[in-house]
Amino acid sequence: MRALLCSFFMILALASASTAETLDRLREISAGFVTKDYGQVQATAEALAATGDARVATALSALRGGDLRFRKSDKQVFRVEKVGRDYALFDPFTGEAMGQAGSRETSKIKVNNAIRNAIDGLLGGLTLRADDPAIRLDAAEALFKSRDPGALAALGSAIEAETDGSVRDAMREARASILLASAQNEPQALIEAVETIRARGGQDALGLLAQIGADYPEPVQEAAAQARRGIEQSLMLWGYGQSLWQGISLGSVLLLAAIGLAITFGVMGVINMAHGELVMLGAYTTFAVQEVIRTSAPHLFDVSLLIAAPLAFLVAGAVGVAIERGIVRYLYGRALETLLATWGVSLILQQAVRTIFGPNNREVGNPSWMSGAFELGEMTITYNRLWILVFALTVFVLLLLILKRTPLGLQMRAVTQNRAMAADMGVRTAWVDAMTFGLGAGIAGLAGVALSQIDNVSPNLGQSYIVDSFMVVVFGGAGNLFGALAGAFTLGIANKFLEPLAGAMLAKIAVLVFIILFIQKRPRGLFAIRGRAVEN
Repeated sequence: MRALLCSFFMILALASASTAETLDRLREISAGFVTKDYGQVQATAEALAATGDARVATALSALRGGDLRFRKSDKQVFRVEKVGRDYALFDPFTGEAMGQAGSRETSKIKVNNAIRNAIDGLLGGLTLRADDPAIRLDAAEALFKSRDPGALAALGSAIEAETDGSVRDAMREARASILLASAQNEPQALIEAVETIRARGGQDALGLLAQIGADYPEPVQEAAAQARRGIEQSLMLWGYGQSLWQGISLGSVLLLAAIGLAITFGVMGVINMAHGELVMLGAYTTFAVQEVIRTSAPHLFDVSLLIAAPLAFLVAGAVGVAIERGIVRYLYGRALETLLATWGVSLILQQAVRTIFGPNNREVGNPSWMSGAFELGEMTITYNRLWILVFALTVFVLLLLILKRTPLGLQMRAVTQNRAMAADMGVRTAWVDAMTFGLGAGIAGLAGVALSQIDNVSPNLGQSYIVDSFMVVVFGGAGNLFGALAGAFTLGIANKFLEPLAGAMLAKIAVLVFIILFIQKRPRGLFAIRGRAVEN
C-alpha cells in the first residue's frame, strides 16, 4: 500500500514538474512579442501555436484583441483588463491574477491586419481537437477563410480522427481551400480540392474558385470553370427560391392587412379608408401590452403577443363598431360619401394616436421564439416572417369557420345575398351590419399585431398598407376570402420577382398596371360572388 502511495505521489510530482516546464517554455517563447517588428510578433505567435498546447489559444485571442501587454521593467508578457487608469494583470496562459500595473508601466504589443488574419488561422488549428463539435466546426470555418498553409498537417490528422460527419466535411473543405491557395500543389490534389469546394457551393465557394487564374495548370482551370458554372446555376435556383419565399412572406402580410377589408368592402360594399388606422390600433395595442409587461411582469414577455392579439382584436373591433354605428350606417349606398367620411375618421385616429403616444416610432420587441433566422440551403428564413405566415393562415381558417359554421356567418351570408328577404325572415340586419364591420375591423387589429414585428409602429403605419389591401381585394374578387388569399400571395410573389429587375417602386407600378388591365377583362376579380354591391 505504501509503495502504491509513493508511486502515486511520484507521478503527481512528475506531472507537476512537466506542466511547470511546459509553462516556462511557453513564457520563454512569448518573450518574442516584446518587439516593434510585426514579422517577429507573427513568428512568435506561430511558434506558440506550433506547441499544440490548448492554453496558447487564450494568449493568441488576447493578442488579436489588443489585450496583450508587457511590463517594461522585466519584459514579462501579460493579458490585461482595464481597471480605472490601471491594468489588472493575468498570466496569458493560465489566467492567474498577477496584480496590477499603471498604464505607464506597461506597453501594448501591437498587431496589424496581417497578424490578425494569421492568428485566426492559428486559433483554428489549435481548436481542431476540442471536445465540443461546435468549436471544431468553428475552427474549420476559420481555416477555410484564413487559408493558412501551416494548418495543413493539423487538418490532416484532425480529419482522420474526426467522428462527426458535418465537422469532417467542414475540415475537408478547409483543407481544399488551403490547397487552392497555391498553384504549386499537385494538379490532381488541386482538382480534388475543386470538387470539394464545388460540393460545398455558395458565394464563398464561388469567390474561392474565381481566384484560380492562368498560373494554375490547365486541367485545374477547366475543372474550376466547370465548378463555377455549376455553383452559379445552383445559386440562381436558390435565388428564385429566396424570391419565392419573400413573395410568400409579403403575401401573408398583405393577406392579414386585406382580409378584414375583404369583409367590409367586399361584403358590405363600404370603402373604409380608416382600415389602415385600425391596423395601426392593433400595433399600438401590442406596444401598450409590452410596455406594461416590461415594467410589471418581464417574465411574461415571450407570451406578450399571445396576450396582445385578443386585446387588439377587441380594441380595433370596438372602434369598428363605433364607426359603423356612428357614421357608416347613414351612408350605405353612397360610396363616395362613405369614402370621404372614413377618410376623415382615419385622420382623427392618426391625430389621436399622435396625441397619446407621440409622433415618433415606438419600439415593439420580438419574443425569443420570433427572433433570429435559419438557413435552408442558400436561403435565409427569419422566424418572425415564418410565424406571421402561420398566423395569417390561422386567421384565414378561423374566419372561414366563422362564416361557414356560426349563426353570425350564416346571417352575414344571408344579408349579403338578399337583404330584404333576410330582414323578412327575422334577421336583424342592422346588428349584422355592425358585427360584420366589427369583425373586419378586429381582423385589421390582428394584422397590426403581426405588422408590429416587422415594421415601424408609428401613426403612419396603416397608410403603408391601405392601397395594397384594396388591390388585393379588387384583384381577388370583392367579398371572396379565397380570392383575397389568392390575390395576396399572387401580388406578393409578383412584387418580389419584379423587384430585382425593375426596383421596388417600378415593381409596384407594374403590378398596379396589371391589375387595372386585369379588371378591364374581369371586373369582378378572380373569384366573384353575388353580394349587396352587385345587387345594387
